[in-house]
Amino acid sequence: GMPGDRGARMAARQAFVDLKLTFLHALNGLPDAEWLRAQVRASEEPVDLWLLRAPVFAVLAGASGDARLRRQQLRRGLDSVFPDLDPPSGFTPF
Repeated sequence: GMPGDRGARMAARQAFVDLKLTFLHALNGLPDAEWLRAQVRASEEPVDLWLLRAPVFAVLAGASGDARLRRQQLRRGLDSVFPDLDPPSGFTPF
């Protein structure tokens, strides 16, 4: 491949690793989240993490400031890898 292809692959891989670390950070220290942590560690592709988002957000449910911060960080991480998958809202620029 071309040098640009290699750079794109490396950037995509780094984005995946960063997202994986974001998931692990969001789940860090939560009771009953070991199965999810194992699934995140075993993920091999970004889509694997995309499929885990709902159960992770369910574990992060709650009104505490910590849970809210973890959800925000996870959303930002998901948006960095999957920017076009959320429907536009009244708060999203076109």
